[in-house]
Amino acid sequence: MKALQDIALSMLDLVAVREGGTVAEALAIALRTAQQAEALGFTRYWLAEHHNMPGIASSATAVLVGHIAGGTQRIRVGSGGIMLPNHAPLVVAEAFGTLAELYPGRIDLGLGRAPGTDRATMRALRRHHVETEDDFPREVSELQRLLGPVQPGQAIVAMPGAGTEVPIWLLGSSLFSAQLAAEKGLPYAFASHFAPRMLLQAVELYRARFKPSKVLAQPHVMIGVPIVAAPTDDEAAFLATSTFQRVRGILTGERGRLPPPVVDYLSTLSPSERAGISDFLGAAVIGGPDAVRAGLTRLLELTQANEVMMVCDVFDPALRWRSMAITAEVMGRQVSNPHMDAVTADKSA
Repeated sequence: MKALQDIALSMLDLVAVREGGTVAEALAIALRTAQQAEALGFTRYWLAEHHNMPGIASSATAVLVGHIAGGTQRIRVGSGGIMLPNHAPLVVAEAFGTLAELYPGRIDLGLGRAPGTDRATMRALRRHHVETEDDFPREVSELQRLLGPVQPGQAIVAMPGAGTEVPIWLLGSSLFSAQLAAEKGLPYAFASHFAPRMLLQAVELYRARFKPSKVLAQPHVMIGVPIVAAPTDDEAAFLATSTFQRVRGILTGERGRLPPPVVDYLSTLSPSERAGISDFLGAAVIGGPDAVRAGLTRLLELTQANEVMMVCDVFDPALRWRSMAITAEVMGRQVSNPHMDAVTADKSA
């Protein structure tokens, strides 16, 4: 297994709207967080597409990618992901082609085949479109053509978009996208930050069936990992109760804004509620630096992943930045003082 310092570290942001906060504040926090990620040596910063959810402000994902890229200098910025059932491929190609022209060499296009919302909202997004299992592979191929060089006689050209060859990633939480990514020779990101059950099976299938392509000679696996890091295990466990509350809301259909942490939250829940949260967060790493190092080492031993995509739902933005800094230090990045630098950073975001 590679050493932790040899594993790429990236971040996925759902742009949480916090209790007592506003959408504008959530967007400002996202930009400040991306700037922190860049300063800490993260490889990429992705935004996730969700719709009709009161606590998530990342629905206009391509717009946010441009905002974050414009406010940073080096870090790759992309979608984790664009949900293809909601969009015509030509629209996606033009949006990300434009971003690629504005920020050359810094844009990623992660694609998912779930709608990222409820069926009523999905119908509102694409009106009368009816998705079938065959659509996703066909639309991925269409996007590859639209972002590739213009071919003789090509009737529909993405402009901007054609020739930009924006890197495409396939995202998934089951075996379907793993098999498709392998067939197409594309990098694969598994959504173990919310659906870890099939992680090992999907990664094994992807590697076993991978076919080299012009964009990728060897399989490349990214795993989503919920991480809450703090100076001590007890503080990390306390901060993680914001995540526990959010997960319980997802499981019960009571979605809301990201709540502040609660002392002894798990003790207030039923055994079935605790089991549901534990299953949802089966890949989570929560604790002080030693616990984070041990947790990440175990995950990487199991998966042999090339990249960790950190998901961090800490209520206080400054403590979230500190969590990122501790994780970065654990993974061998140069951080001058992971316990204090981010906490004392400007909170004006």
